[in-house]
Amino acid sequence: MKRFLIIVLTALLLLSTACGPGSIKALAASDEQETESSISLFPRFDLAFVGDTMPFYDDGKMNIFYLADQRDGKTGYHPWALMRTEDYCTYEDLGIVIPYAESGLEQDIALGTGCVIKGQDGLYHAFYTGHNDIYAPKEAIMHATGEDLEHWTKIPEDTFTAGDEYSKDDFRDPYVFFVEPENRYWMLVVTRTKETGVIVKYTSTDLHTWKDEGILFEDDMGYGTNMECPSLLKYKDKWYLSFSDQWPDRVVHYRVADNISGPYQKPEKDTFDGNGFYAGRLETDGENLYCVGWNATKIGHDDANDYDWAGNAVVHQLEQQADGTLRPIVNTKVIDTLSHKIEPSPVAMTETIKASKDKCEFSGDYYELVQFEPFDTAARVEADINGVGSESLFGISFAPDIENAGSLTYLFNVKESRIEFYNTQNLFDSDPQSFMDFNFKEGEPLHISLLISDGVASLYVNNEIALTARMYQSQGMNWQFFSIKSAVSVDNVQFFN
Repeated sequence: MKRFLIIVLTALLLLSTACGPGSIKALAASDEQETESSISLFPRFDLAFVGDTMPFYDDGKMNIFYLADQRDGKTGYHPWALMRTEDYCTYEDLGIVIPYAESGLEQDIALGTGCVIKGQDGLYHAFYTGHNDIYAPKEAIMHATGEDLEHWTKIPEDTFTAGDEYSKDDFRDPYVFFVEPENRYWMLVVTRTKETGVIVKYTSTDLHTWKDEGILFEDDMGYGTNMECPSLLKYKDKWYLSFSDQWPDRVVHYRVADNISGPYQKPEKDTFDGNGFYAGRLETDGENLYCVGWNATKIGHDDANDYDWAGNAVVHQLEQQADGTLRPIVNTKVIDTLSHKIEPSPVAMTETIKASKDKCEFSGDYYELVQFEPFDTAARVEADINGVGSESLFGISFAPDIENAGSLTYLFNVKESRIEFYNTQNLFDSDPQSFMDFNFKEGEPLHISLLISDGVASLYVNNEIALTARMYQSQGMNWQFFSIKSAVSVDNVQFFN
């Protein structure tokens, strides 16, 4: 392909003059000013990166407790911090609420994942993992209480560890809820037995003493993986169990049952997102269902590198289907808030493209693109993709250069039935960093929604799947729709902030 100079000028929108295959035409620029925005769709604060999240809906607000990954080199690590939101666009930072121990000789010199509930006694109860590498066992379940969600008193005498039938060092991530018909509490704990991962059930009537009731769920994927950060709740007429596999895929899974004791069945598509979304836990506000997790930073904060641990919080809304399965959708409160329509500002396009105000048709020749100015604040993109063929290749690319797709690319790979994310320009010489299987249907349109904020992006397709990715350069650099020898069209393009 020729090397073309892309000149950032200003224009109305997608003009349609053709100058020959492969060439790129610069467009005129809009002087419309974007509105100021304090919106953060994927929040984190200066205090720390966001590790495992523990959502708790209370008094009209979603409280997201999380392991605060401070990366400060201290012996203690991962205190619990708290953020709070009502609209999933603006978040209040409450800071550290449960610190780790002051001495390296204590069980909870490191805090692990847990949960918060409001007990029948009117108090708030936090259950968490106490982790100490010099202890045997290394992990224990610990308890704290509070009259509000910001001030907690630890109760060390309530600490307990695994029985002989479970792993002493993998015993963590308690999840507690009240079972009204039984008039008692259940606690789910992640552990191992007979060389496989299991989620075990404990019960209590007072939230202080717990009885082992055996295995609730055993790894059904064949990996023997630890099923981290479980949650279990009833939504409408179904019970949903979620967990994250510690290996090999590191994604969030879910299972469905008609009653609390199971059996829990694996849906045909049992994941919501790829490996850019981890440790997601379920929570409901009584009407809507959410899965709250995190998107990791990259090693060395370099887009080209592998994922690290902890980063920014990510909240997916889940929609129940007629058959009881769940699908991720764009949070309806985010749509309500991110509703200020802005005119797209294309800066260049291949002149083989036929274009009008909110539509561009790719000819199917060569590599074609239509490129836009950067998003400097949180943004939402909506578009329809038509003309999808059995071997189509097209996508969305950030940080593009002139001759190639950008170094951060969502690729719709129809032939392989996958939507992929690449953090390299060499799309066909490397494996994608993340992907989701997707059942493309030839000739049927796709609707895409893309959320961009704070160096993170979540792509939703047909309200069926999400694919979240760390992209430091998704803001502050140009981005584009592109096609590789595929005669698709991008229609009804709309931008919101």
